[in-house]
Amino acid sequence: MNPLVTRNSFLDELFRELPLGYSIKPLHGDPLIAPDKIKIDVKNNAKSFTVHAEMPGLNKEDIHVTIDGNIVTIQAEVKQHDAESDEDGKVLHSERYFGSIQRSFALPSAASETKVKAKYENGILTLNVPKKDPNNSQKITIT
Repeated sequence: MNPLVTRNSFLDELFRELPLGYSIKPLHGDPLIAPDKIKIDVKNNAKSFTVHAEMPGLNKEDIHVTIDGNIVTIQAEVKQHDAESDEDGKVLHSERYFGSIQRSFALPSAASETKVKAKYENGILTLNVPKKDPNNSQKITIT
């Protein structure tokens, strides 16, 4: 049993069976990506971690990644727009959906923040996070 319950999960289940008119979902389609919906895969090899985060429909300029020790935080601004006016006519009704999402997770050991490589392609954010060299420790002389 998962002890973590997602926010509003009870109410979502309760209102899921009601007719469409009672729901509060956006009219234009997909809702905002929930933080627990950012699916990640983390692979571990001898020198680095590889993280794949599924984040469809975003622009790479709106995604921000920070690493503090072994904690990786992925933040993004979500901007969903409906069709714009064009030469065939003007839009009479449009809904725009904005918001931010964030997910943090811990890597098994400390990561080197300096040489991280990030790439966003086809809705997948790929991070290559080098590990800190464990042999790079410093011996301190006590006086």
